[in-house]
Amino acid sequence: MFYHWLAPLSSTHIVFNLFNYISFRAAGATVTALVLAFLAGPLVIRRLETRKVGQVIRADGPAAHQEKRGTPTMGGLLIILATIIPTLLWAQLTNRFVHVALLATVWMGAIGFVDDYLKVVQGKPRGLVARWKLTGQVSFGLALGLLLLFFPLVPRETIPATGTTLPFFKYLILNFSPLLFVLFVTFIITGTTNAVNLTDGLDGLATGLAAIAAAAFAAFAYLFGRTDATTYLNLYYLPGAGELTIFCGALMGGSLGFLWFNAHPARVFMGDTGSLAIGGALGTVAILLKAEFLLLLIGGVFVAETVSVLLQTGVYKWFKRTRGREYADSHRVFRMAPLHHHFEKLGWEETTVVTRFYVLGILCALVALSTLKLR
Repeated sequence: MFYHWLAPLSSTHIVFNLFNYISFRAAGATVTALVLAFLAGPLVIRRLETRKVGQVIRADGPAAHQEKRGTPTMGGLLIILATIIPTLLWAQLTNRFVHVALLATVWMGAIGFVDDYLKVVQGKPRGLVARWKLTGQVSFGLALGLLLLFFPLVPRETIPATGTTLPFFKYLILNFSPLLFVLFVTFIITGTTNAVNLTDGLDGLATGLAAIAAAAFAAFAYLFGRTDATTYLNLYYLPGAGELTIFCGALMGGSLGFLWFNAHPARVFMGDTGSLAIGGALGTVAILLKAEFLLLLIGGVFVAETVSVLLQTGVYKWFKRTRGREYADSHRVFRMAPLHHHFEKLGWEETTVVTRFYVLGILCALVALSTLKLR
């Protein structure tokens, strides 16, 4: 909005030329999101407390978590608003990359909202039935895959619609068949949303990691959208992708603003509303930037959390089927899954787990950024 209103005035007032720069608008979106979250946070928390929208704690979780029962949840609405509003204010509203990223955030946030609403408002412990939640995620993944297949956002002569780049390799494209590409996009969307959802189990954990990942993707979006940077770094130039820097900056600012209230001891939880929206946003940005494999590096902690659940579940079912339930119960891979609960069971304080996972998240982001030169 600001771009369309103020950038044209640069011909008469040079100060308005700032709005032509993505870096300036990304910084503006980040600060706007942060301030908006700070200001709206107390209002959202009070509204959730008034409506008694309290968190349901799993009975088999760590005993220390039972005291969190009743803490307001569905605070992910704050992250969504603090991402969407600054993006609309600072981004180029005719940009298709921005349209798709915003749609992904709203779509996945809506699925999470329905799940949270059924659990905490209507008192249904299971919330949205798993198959319906998965249906919503898969349907968006299929829609996105088909959209990019038939109406690619990047010229086909620049990079194939069904292609993706590989870290550490310059000008090397992994090209899928059309069907496999759509399935690949669907897998990325579904996997990322569920990975963030699984990670959201400790105060501030998923929120801080989301901010780190958003910052890393903001850097990649900025570079991929510049001809000079892509030429120097031997990257594929994606015209228009630079506007995703504003979206990622807003997501980072919104996450950091929410972290102010979500840090231990948390005053509010994001719920599935926030975790699915963040996962959908990050997965979609990775797909739009043709950087799906970079997502594995940037979101390394999210990947580890997901793998821990798959290992725990898979090994347990195998032992139960082959050696009986008693053997399976006594031979688990982790003391508890997801991975952050395993370390809690080992005696780590919650804040220690979160801080160390932040360090790992920053390390993963730095490794991903190193691929810009290690090619």
